Amino acid sequence: MNVDKFEHTNKEFEAAVAECRQLFSKKLHDYGASWRILRPTALTDQLFIKAKRIRSLEIKKESLVGEGIRPEFIALVNYGIVGLIQLDKSFSDTVDISNEEAMSLYDQFANEALELMKRKNHDYDEAWRSMRVSSYTDLILTKIERIKEIEDIAERGENLKVSEGIDANYMDIINYAAFGIIKLTER
Repeated sequence: MNVDKFEHTNKEFEAAVAECRQLFSKKLHDYGASWRILRPTALTDQLFIKAKRIRSLEIKKESLVGEGIRPEFIALVNYGIVGLIQLDKSFSDTVDISNEEAMSLYDQFANEALELMKRKNHDYDEAWRSMRVSSYTDLILTKIERIKEIEDIAERGENLKVSEGIDANYMDIINYAAFGIIKLTER
């Protein structure tokens, strides 16, 4: 086992998430935790919009708004962490947490995503490095579709039969988006 390659990946992942955290903190300063009012389905749709835009830019190879793919991967990491916070605390009708609490929760869930990435990266032996960035996009869109299905099943009052929960899908979205950030940083 080559420990060096795993340590290199861990450092790259930590740097990518640190960049996401920095933007999250700045937006938190400007807007507060306004995302606390998002119900689960609205958050899912926000994730969908970001991932769909990445796919659109990958296909069209042109952005008329001037923002590229990398900022959307950053948004996916941040909204994925917001999703985990919302699952943990449920949505609210008001902004009910301080910026400090929001950052503490951000750090908690970012660390959980890092630890999951380390375990999976060990088992899959860095397979993500041989993947195309567009595959991350498609896998993220698949995870979002799964979340939509899980939400619809819950709305009907039914239980899941074999699937992982929404939280596992958020974690995978965060990790694939972080891999996208790393790959696009390398270019």
